[in-house]
Amino acid sequence: MISKQHDNHVLLTDERNDLQGFASYLTGIWEQFTGVNVIIDLTKYNEATLEDFLAFLLLSNKHRAAKQSFIMVNDSTAVDHIPEELMIVPTYQEAMDVLEMEEIERDLGF
Repeated sequence: MISKQHDNHVLLTDERNDLQGFASYLTGIWEQFTGVNVIIDLTKYNEATLEDFLAFLLLSNKHRAAKQSFIMVNDSTAVDHIPEELMIVPTYQEAMDVLEMEEIERDLGF
């Protein structure tokens, strides 16, 4: 895994070609990211399915319950097939936009 710390988030990228394994690995080390907004770069998975993304559902729910952003970047699945508990956007710039919006909402108490 490649981890890059930014001002308001950490960007995580899988170094291997195992999306399910990456989700399992992140589950095991998740305490490291408590209190930090997370963006996960999954752009290399061009043929990822909804089932692949659902492996991140528990992590997403835990992270969002702690009032932190959890955003995945990938454009292989149609938005209308993704449950609202998962935030998946097609580009890193859109992830940054969503992160900014979520921070504003939290600042306003939503």
